[in-house]
Amino acid sequence: MPDDLLRPTIGVGVDLSVRPCRLMSQTYVAFFGGVIAVTAVAFLNARRLGVEPVKRRLILLAGGIGLIAVIAVFVLFDGDQGITSGLRVSTRVLAVVCCLVQVRLQRPMDRAFQLRGTDYGSLWWPGIAAVIGGAVAEALILLLVAVAL
Repeated sequence: MPDDLLRPTIGVGVDLSVRPCRLMSQTYVAFFGGVIAVTAVAFLNARRLGVEPVKRRLILLAGGIGLIAVIAVFVLFDGDQGITSGLRVSTRVLAVVCCLVQVRLQRPMDRAFQLRGTDYGSLWWPGIAAVIGGAVAEALILLLVAVAL
């Protein structure tokens, strides 16, 4: 009985059979996969954590703004010359900043998850799939922007 009093009541209706991943593991996905990849992982992880729908929409909004910023940096960095090292660094920085905003939105429910005493799920396979899919999607979008210029 005393243990039940110490358990958090926030997110009581959350499905505990689906385990979320660690929040800071999402930064690897951001660095290697870009804004689209980290937004997909953050959104799915937020659902697993039981983050309320308003904050999940904010996660998608942050990803959309991050993608617009990546496109703007691409246009500013001479899209005609192809991908330069400055462009790669800039887009990775934007993806990590976007990830940090998304992690901040997930943090309260992640803390409630930690108090439940359950282990985190692995991000290996979903992370690899998101990195490959997100990087390809982002590259195609930047290619379309380059063709449009």
